[in-house]
Amino acid sequence: MQVKWQWSRFDELSTRELYDVLKLRQAVFVVEQNCAYQDADDVDQFAWHLLGWQEPAPPTRKLVAYLRLVFPGVKYPEPSIGRVLTAASARRQGLGKQLTREALIQAASEYAGQSLRISAQQHLADFYKEFCFSIVSEPYDEDGIPHVEMLRMGDL
Repeated sequence: MQVKWQWSRFDELSTRELYDVLKLRQAVFVVEQNCAYQDADDVDQFAWHLLGWQEPAPPTRKLVAYLRLVFPGVKYPEPSIGRVLTAASARRQGLGKQLTREALIQAASEYAGQSLRISAQQHLADFYKEFCFSIVSEPYDEDGIPHVEMLRMGDL
């Protein structure tokens, strides 16, 4: 599947784009993972948003991948990646890796030399290790799902 990547700050997202982001985040994190939590966490306003649109576009654009790159000092001292997801209809096509590579490129451009932190679902730790993230915490529960903090050192 071909994807058109779009980086936007919160205030640059159109109403339709924001709706598509929130709809997909709810579909994956709330409905699919059966996890009731407050997705609108007052962090989106302090982040870059990476939207992956299906190409060629069907009659209406379809958001198939997403993550946010949170500014340093908001969640952690370092910039951080979060809300990483691929739509169920677009999985097993390498979009997770493409999405993560795009995030690392943007982070290196915006925050050159800085480390990058994530709170990863524990079962995805090996995936993030492929991108030079290391586990830096004991497992912990976040909304009923085991997580670990992972760090990617700057200048990698």
